[in-house]
Amino acid sequence: MILYTHTHTSNSYEQLLNTITLGNSYEIIKQIPDNSIDLIVTDPPYTYDKTITGGWYKDKKVGKELLNLNIINGIKDDILEEFVRIMKNINIYVWCNKAQIMQYLEFFCKKYNCSFEIIIWKKTNPAPLCSNTYLPDKEYCLYFKKNGYCKPVSYEKAKTVYITTINKSDKGKFLHPTIKPIELIKTFIENSSKENEIIFDPFSGSGTTCVAAKELKRQFIRNRNRWKVS
Repeated sequence: MILYTHTHTSNSYEQLLNTITLGNSYEIIKQIPDNSIDLIVTDPPYTYDKTITGGWYKDKKVGKELLNLNIINGIKDDILEEFVRIMKNINIYVWCNKAQIMQYLEFFCKKYNCSFEIIIWKKTNPAPLCSNTYLPDKEYCLYFKKNGYCKPVSYEKAKTVYITTINKSDKGKFLHPTIKPIELIKTFIENSSKENEIIFDPFSGSGTTCVAAKELKRQFIRNRNRWKVS
């Protein structure tokens, strides 16, 4: 499958459709019109404790990788406001770690009165980082909607816990530290959008969301940050 990628300069909304744009997420999103996106599926930078007792730092390889990619400080609420602006109705899946759950719940539920679901990806082969904490054997995906579309296509795809191995081959191939299973992304897209609707991922890593959208006959807009390897 061929996916067209271009570097951000100043593009029209039509030029952003069905492409992966290299640039700053906080800038590119401003070119997207109000009420134009049907669904957001995204994997933003996580928030990590930078102290030695934070756990992740004890694995020097992982710690250096995260620091070099500048993906340890999470995201700001101002881009969440942009998400709300561009969506037709609030309809968003956002991956996060436990340090970010409160931020997203307060923003989408307290401020915008959204309903939500917590989806868990349980890893059967997590990294052995457990010297002073529990294993990092799960990741969270929070789903928020307000008059949004959510209609699971089957019993299996209505589950909220998914158990798989880490895809080490794709992780190494695409040099992405937190690559997600494409079948899980396809489940989110199928459950919460229809054919030809527009799926947006403002924090593209390996391109999983746009591949899933294309295979499911959706349109997509993807931004790949300059600081993030894919």
